[in-house]
Amino acid sequence: MESAVSGLLLSLSLILAIGAQNAFVLKQGLKKHHIFWVCLICALSDGALIALGVAGFGALVDNFPAIESIARYGGALFLIGYGTKSFVSAFRTSHYLDPAGDVPETLTRTVLTCLAFTWLNPHVYLDTIVLLGSVATQYEGISRLHFGTGAISGSFLFFFSLGYGARFLAPLFHLPSAWKVLDFVIGLIMFAIAASLLLG
Repeated sequence: MESAVSGLLLSLSLILAIGAQNAFVLKQGLKKHHIFWVCLICALSDGALIALGVAGFGALVDNFPAIESIARYGGALFLIGYGTKSFVSAFRTSHYLDPAGDVPETLTRTVLTCLAFTWLNPHVYLDTIVLLGSVATQYEGISRLHFGTGAISGSFLFFFSLGYGARFLAPLFHLPSAWKVLDFVIGLIMFAIAASLLLG
C-alpha cells in the first residue's frame, strides 16, 4: 500500500506543473466542451506511458534518441501554432466571451488536439517512462504493480479534477477581461514551452 501512495504522490507532483496539456484541459473545462473525453484521453495516455515506464521501457527511449527528437520538434511546431491561435483569440475584437455558449470544436478535432498535446510533448516521456520508470525499479513484484497503479490513479484524479473543477471558475470567465487574459496566458505558456523544446 505504501508503494501505491508513493506512486500516486509522485505522479501528482509531476503533473501539477503548469504545462500545455493542463492549460488545454482547463480551457476545455471552462468552455464545457467534450470535458469527459479530454480528461479520459489525457489520463489514459499518461497511464499507458506510466505502464510502459514501470514495465522497463525507459531503456527504449535511451537507446533510440530519435523518439525524443521527433517529439521535441514536432511538439514545438504544434505549440507555436496553438499559441498563435490563442494570441489571435485574445486580441481579436470579435472574441466570444461566454464560455458556456461558445460553439465547440468537433469531437474528432478536439480528440486529435488532445492527443497532440500529450504525445508530441517530450517532457511526458521523461516524466512517465524514464523518471517514474526508474523510481519503479526500487520496487519488486506486487509492490511495483502497486506503485504503477498508484501513479496511474494520480493521472486520472488530476485530469478529471481539473476538467470538471474548472466549472467553478466559470462565473469569473463571464468577464471579458478574464477570458482574454486566459487566452493570452495560454499563448505565453505555449510559446515558452516551444522555446524550451527548441533551445533545450
